[in-house]
Parts: sequence; structure tokens; C-alpha cells
Amino acid sequence: MFLSSREFPQRRNVDAQPFEPLKPPAVHVIRSYDDQISEGCQALAARTIAQPLPTFRPLVAPRGLTDQLVARVAGDITGGRLPPGSKLPTEKEMMTATGVSRTVVREAVACLRADGLVVVRQGVGAFVAEHVRRPFRIEVDELDSLREALEIMELRAGVEIEAAGLAAERHNSAHIKKIAEAYRRIEDAIGRGESAVDEDFSFHCSIAEATGNGQFKRFLDYLGRFIIPRQSIRKSLPRIEDQRAYLKRIQNEHMEILDAIRAGAAATARAAMRRHLVDSRKRYQKLVAEIGDGPAAAAASS
Repeated sequence: MFLSSREFPQRRNVDAQPFEPLKPPAVHVIRSYDDQISEGCQALAARTIAQPLPTFRPLVAPRGLTDQLVARVAGDITGGRLPPGSKLPTEKEMMTATGVSRTVVREAVACLRADGLVVVRQGVGAFVAEHVRRPFRIEVDELDSLREALEIMELRAGVEIEAAGLAAERHNSAHIKKIAEAYRRIEDAIGRGESAVDEDFSFHCSIAEATGNGQFKRFLDYLGRFIIPRQSIRKSLPRIEDQRAYLKRIQNEHMEILDAIRAGAAATARAAMRRHLVDSRKRYQKLVAEIGDGPAAAAASS
């Protein structure tokens, strides 16, 4: 499997020590890289971890134990506390030190391997990669200010504006049907008095799929539902009628985008998506001005 219980020659034993339980970290690790391990890494020399690291100490719920272990080991690797070529403790040692199951350890190692942080030598063990590449991550749980959320919205705009244009140029009838269905589901959700966050996300994902380039959809999946900042706006519009008017305005923008894509008007589709996202950002900026920025404001908006 990924880690061997046999000792590697000249490797010092890593004993578990009584550390304080881990507090669930704020970092939400989102893995975005495929499993790409260069053959050159297979020839890593066996270097040892001189002493036990705080990384391998008991993990606690409620956060996913695999994510906790991945975040902790990845942090030590990218922070230089686990140098390139260092051999990780065996499965058994990690299980004892962290208090998790063998499955959690194996899943964590697999994730680290997929991120290019760890290489596995069959029958020997797992080692820190020689040339560590830090995976691209947006640590959603650490976006503790509304201004940071606005930065993500700007990044999103750069991708989705082009996606709308490409969708207009490349779509087929099935794509249009799916986008229109997503639009209809937003209407239904609004009619039920809901915020339609999932339906809105589905609408944008359907446009991404219509580009014919799977990377657009992967990028939106990476950001997830966070790209629809509906909860924050709802806090600034306490009256139900104001919330509904806001959602109707968004739906009008969605219809403009859908009409342009259906018509094959790439420039118009890009312009419609730009207006939609810029207006959304302006609404969010207004919220920043009203309730301020920073952790307290972010907490109030969620």
C-alpha cells in the first residue's frame, strides 16, 4: 500500500508523544491538481526526520480527519518543516500519533501525492517530493473579510465573461436546453421564497459546460457555491419584498445572458455577463460600505 510498516535502513524510529488535541483549523483544503508524479522523484534518497514533528499529534472532530491531516502535513511541507526527501512516518506510526484510522492515513497520503507534495516508493514508504509545487488553493474558510470575497469575485469575472462568449460560439441545442432549465429552476426557487443559491450556481456551471472546454467547469466547481454571495446580500435586505426584487433583478440579468448565448452573439454574451458580475460586485461593495470589513463583518454576512 502507500506506506510500509517495515523500517527503512538507517531510519530513526518516530514515537508518538502526548500532544494537545488539534483545534479544527480554519483552512479548507481544496485539491486542484491531478496525480502527476515525475519519474525523477522515484530516485529520491532516503532522508530522515530527525525528531517527531507537531504534525503527527491527535486529530479531533468535527472537521474531516483526512482534511485535517492533509492540511497539517501540507503546511509543514510547504513551510519547510518537512524538507524534500524526508520520509514520512509509517502508517502505524501516524495512526498512533494522530489517533486516526488506517483509512484516514491512506486517504491523506493519497491526497498529498495527488497534490505533488509526496511521492510513494512501493514497499518502502512515502517521501516529501524533491521539487515541491504548491497547489493552487483558495482557502474559503479563511476569507474572513468581505474585501477578500470581492477579490474572488474579480477572479471569477475574468473567467466567466470569456466563458459566456465561448458558450455563444460553441453551444449546441442540448447546452441551451440545460442553461434554460437552470434558469427555470431559479424562477421556481424564487417563487418558493428561497435564495436560489444552488440553482444560480447550476446556471453558471451550465454556461461553463457550453464552452466545450472542461476547464471552465472545473474552475467553477473548484470555487463552489461560495461564488454566489447570496447570504450577505440577504442580510443587507431584511425585508422579504426587497429580497425578492433583488433576485428578480438578477434573473433579468440571467435572461440577457441566456438570450445572447442562444442567439450566438458572443460579444453580447460577454457584455451581458460582465454587467451581471460587475453589478453583483457593486452590490457587494455597497454591503462592505454599510457594515464594514474584517472578521466581524464577514461573520455578520454569513
